[in-house]
Amino acid sequence: MTEPNELKKLEQTHLNFVRKQIGKAKVKIAKTIQAAKSGQKELEKDFYNDVRVKTSTYGGMIETGVSVRQQQQMLMQKENRWQTATRDLKTLQKLDDNSYFARVDVKEASTNPEKIYIGLASFTNPDQPDEYLIYDWRAPISSVYYDSGIGEMTYNAPMGKQTVDVSLKREIQIKDGIIKNVLDTDEAVGDPLLLENLSHQSNTKMKSIVATIQQEQNTIIRDTDAGLLFVQGVAGSGKTAAVLQRVAYLLYRYRGNLNPGQLILFSPNQLFNDYINQVLPELGEQNMVQMTYYQFMSRRVPHQEVETLQERFEAEEQGKQKDVAKFKNSLAFFDLVHQYANDLNQHDIQFKNIVFQGKVFFSSEQIKEIYYGFNDNYSLRTRLEATKETLMKKLNHHIGSEMKKRWVEETIEGLSKEDLQMIYAKYGDQVQDSDKEYKFIAKKIVKNAFKPVAKQIMRHRFFSINKQFAHLLHAVPNYPAFQETGLDKQDWKQSITKTITAFQDGQISMGDVSIYLYLFDLVTGKRPDTQMRYLFIDEVQDYSPFQLAYLKWNYPRAKFTLLGDLNQAIFTKNDTSIMNDLKTMFDPEKIRVINLLKSYRSTQEITNFSKGLIEDGQAIESFSRSGSMPVLEQVENQDQGFDQIKLQIEADQKQEETTAIIGKTLSDCKEVAEGLEKRGIKATLIRTENQRLVKGAIIVPAYLAKGLEFDSVIMWNGSAARYASPDEDKLIYTICTRAMHSLKIIAVGQPAPIFTRVPKTDYDLIKE
Repeated sequence: MTEPNELKKLEQTHLNFVRKQIGKAKVKIAKTIQAAKSGQKELEKDFYNDVRVKTSTYGGMIETGVSVRQQQQMLMQKENRWQTATRDLKTLQKLDDNSYFARVDVKEASTNPEKIYIGLASFTNPDQPDEYLIYDWRAPISSVYYDSGIGEMTYNAPMGKQTVDVSLKREIQIKDGIIKNVLDTDEAVGDPLLLENLSHQSNTKMKSIVATIQQEQNTIIRDTDAGLLFVQGVAGSGKTAAVLQRVAYLLYRYRGNLNPGQLILFSPNQLFNDYINQVLPELGEQNMVQMTYYQFMSRRVPHQEVETLQERFEAEEQGKQKDVAKFKNSLAFFDLVHQYANDLNQHDIQFKNIVFQGKVFFSSEQIKEIYYGFNDNYSLRTRLEATKETLMKKLNHHIGSEMKKRWVEETIEGLSKEDLQMIYAKYGDQVQDSDKEYKFIAKKIVKNAFKPVAKQIMRHRFFSINKQFAHLLHAVPNYPAFQETGLDKQDWKQSITKTITAFQDGQISMGDVSIYLYLFDLVTGKRPDTQMRYLFIDEVQDYSPFQLAYLKWNYPRAKFTLLGDLNQAIFTKNDTSIMNDLKTMFDPEKIRVINLLKSYRSTQEITNFSKGLIEDGQAIESFSRSGSMPVLEQVENQDQGFDQIKLQIEADQKQEETTAIIGKTLSDCKEVAEGLEKRGIKATLIRTENQRLVKGAIIVPAYLAKGLEFDSVIMWNGSAARYASPDEDKLIYTICTRAMHSLKIIAVGQPAPIFTRVPKTDYDLIKE
């Protein structure tokens, strides 16, 4: 057996060789960039000299256009060559700093053993282009490192399943071109390397760590068959990292057939988007489309204020109104809206008058008569388009009669010579016959005056989505789906009165805006987006079945990857029935569910404490990384609590650790900010999701902390008075699982009942 120091020497010799070849490649690419830049500058300088300008004949003009186009194409080619070479140089610089992180020795049948070095990107020997010195971590052969131990294993390759015999798996830690550690293992990824990466301090940006991908995460990353990949993962199990690495893998696997614009990620908030925005660039890929569901909705209803994350979190439905809200967010209600829209083919479409000069031009009754005058087999989209065409024809027929009206004659009489010249300049040569001239000018004046009417028609302004939405809500009790809920009609009426009143004031809830837009899309025949290929949702437990169905309708050809933890459902209070709904939206044979039960984020002590906060928590596995015991500190008043926060922040600062004080609401966080300011402690208050994370101490409301992690977490006022409802237990679990190394809960008065579930051996109780 080779001694560790001898292994390091052998690997250092190989690394030196690889870095030497990388150096050669860097020199070559640098020359390519310089040549491309020079060539581009020369082309730009001589652009017009090289263009053949001939404008005396039509053929000459064509030839000139072709010449310009040729020069433009040459410029674009030079620029593309320069940009590609620049990207390649950046990749080589990354490989030079940290060439690879693993080695796997494999042997296929009838071939010689091969040493596979795995890194961030592929690199071939400049002297022997067929020889791979580094394999991209996404390459098919690289899955051997993540999925197997020692011995025979099978992996998926472009030509089908391949079987190899793995004789060695080696983890290699490199820093600044020096081998720091070498570890032979028979595991997928050994604990020492994982521990090294998990012990680091948190950052304001999420980092990409492809060296520590676990086998179950690799399954998520490389799945290409599932129409719905549902990842149920406990807090800190690496769900988000896996999905971003999945994006990088898909862009690598389908290079040339898939671009970042065909992938979309719905994230919990904009703060989280900012947190993860460097991961894909670090992996050498462009960021995909990223947005929140709020952004997706609000951009389409500019005249309504959509309920914000804060408003949604702080809204509380009482009594029967909870059941009403649950029904409106259900898949049954989604189907009801579709059925209601189909019924509009026969009756109840809501139109409004088209007005011209303050008077009704086409009445809503006239428009409705046109709409329902077409064949029964017309779809809603076809019916609306046919109505629009008919109205435009009628508008054109009105021109002749409108030309004879007194207001037109008065307008012509008031025209100056300059006005007439402008009309002729715009519409054509002057007409010599005075009678024809009058008709010509009158026609142009009427057509110009009719433009607002035409605009109303072309933009479907005669259809009133607002009245239709209200009509839908009033009609709901007539449908079987409502009757099956057992809801009282009076409770429903109370709910929709509140909804319509708020709507008239320009306010709409997150639940109602989905209903509103789905109805609008069905009636107007909006085309779904068939270009999107992959859709990802993080924190899916905070989405209602209606919202998920609406996204499925919007992106019918996309494969869905849903990530969530039902124990962190702080908005919807979702239970496990979400999977039953998903089975009706997707082909059950194309659904794949992966459970991640091991938590890597937190120390063993924090994970064990958090496990006690939820039902079935014992199924969660903690990673064997030790730290300090969580602390539950009971204080008599807020001032004592603020003093304890100050002490913890000062201790964290000495360790150069980030501290997050997480309060239940923004109001709670403002109180903490004021208390710390009086004590001379600098802490950044995160008020909205549009802020960015900063280093040092931050104060953040719980609903904005989703998906984030911090070295040290202080839960502010985890008292029975502040967390009285069992519905808030998941919120407490979410807060506590943000902590990586240190967790302190401060309760003003009696702690919340949920903490009695945790074994007393799993935390330190302090009473001031």
